[in-house]
Amino acid sequence: MSYKNKDRKTGNLFKELMPFGGRLNENNRWIKLSELVPWKELEEIYRKYFSQLGRPGKDSQLINGLLIVKHLQVLSDERVVEEFLENPYVQYFCGYDQFVRDGEIESSTLSKIRKRLGVEYFKKFEWELIEVLKNKKIIKSNEQMIDATVFPVNITYPTDTGLIEKARDWVVKNIKLIIKVVGIKEKVRTYCRKAKTTYLKFQKKRKRTMKEIYKVNKQMLQYLRRNIFQLKVIIEKSRDIPGRLLKKTRERLEVAERIYAQQIEMLKNKTHRVKDRIVSFHRPHIRPIVRGKSGKEVEFGPKAVLSYVDGFAFLDEISFDAFNESTILSKDIKIHESRFDKLPEIVITDNIYGTRENRRILKEENIRASFMPLGRRQKESTGFLDIKWIKKKQRRRNRIEGIIGNSKTNYGLDKILYKIVGGEEIWVRMGLMAMNLSTALAKV
Repeated sequence: MSYKNKDRKTGNLFKELMPFGGRLNENNRWIKLSELVPWKELEEIYRKYFSQLGRPGKDSQLINGLLIVKHLQVLSDERVVEEFLENPYVQYFCGYDQFVRDGEIESSTLSKIRKRLGVEYFKKFEWELIEVLKNKKIIKSNEQMIDATVFPVNITYPTDTGLIEKARDWVVKNIKLIIKVVGIKEKVRTYCRKAKTTYLKFQKKRKRTMKEIYKVNKQMLQYLRRNIFQLKVIIEKSRDIPGRLLKKTRERLEVAERIYAQQIEMLKNKTHRVKDRIVSFHRPHIRPIVRGKSGKEVEFGPKAVLSYVDGFAFLDEISFDAFNESTILSKDIKIHESRFDKLPEIVITDNIYGTRENRRILKEENIRASFMPLGRRQKESTGFLDIKWIKKKQRRRNRIEGIIGNSKTNYGLDKILYKIVGGEEIWVRMGLMAMNLSTALAKV
């Protein structure tokens, strides 16, 4: 697929909609927002992901514009395409001067291009946006607030029995698929009906004892072990399996084997803990993150560290494994320096960051921190002013808690939906960028 620059020289806008000299409202948010997005810089980055030959790819401003609209309004790919075809202001935002009604883009194209671009493109997108904020003097970078949160992924709440059943069901379906594709005449007894009956009978019970859970898990694991062995035998015997199907089957089969091994280990040891525990068959990289908060003791999704600077939130770190955010404070302030070409003058965090090592690092960098002094509480005559300043900054720290809540409530970060490789990070970065654009629009 190739890419060619679009001619941006335009005359009158949407003449067919306004034949008598009417004009679009210049105060519309999409028109004002289009001045904040670095379209030219993004196009130079975007075109590098396409070759010089082949069918022309979709225009950079169209794709980037639709992605921004999608995350600003928290729409599905289908709905954002509908919004584009119905709204001339959105079309203007996406670089159009003539109104189009249909056939311009399919919703599936967005998914394909996101997969082509990958995480690195959206990191560069964020950097270009920061440059706009700096050049227009919309952001002041003297103060940095840091906090961690978990962005939940859209998966079914995991249970051991449900996870075993999903793995078993997938293995059985692939046994039948390969038999059909290859044309094996030999009958394979998977006992899928008995396994399904056992699972459904268990699921219908409102109250389940530990003994019942143990018994059904043991039964389901026996079915899963049998089906895994059958699928492996079929793969070894069949040499006519299409390469793409074979690769995908082996990858998923490996996940099913890991689930079986982990569940057997927990069953034998009568425990609910195991290293690198898989909680989703189709997203095996997701890990349970223990938060200990009211109503959400455990969350399933990547843990992220955010920096809040003058009303804007930026992603510093994201990981599917639990980590102590206080250990990467040095990295956070270095990222701030790379973003804004200088270290912050003030760093505001919660108490978990107040380790001796972090205090030493900030003191060496001459950065003032909102940590309460270690040891006994100081007398008012000796340290009252510093403590008063610290308490004031700690009250200001509520802002980053509010911005995290705002991102989850209004920008879709309460439920990550992308399933492509790196999709979780892309979703988080685009959600934060949409929120930052809204903030910038309010400040212009």
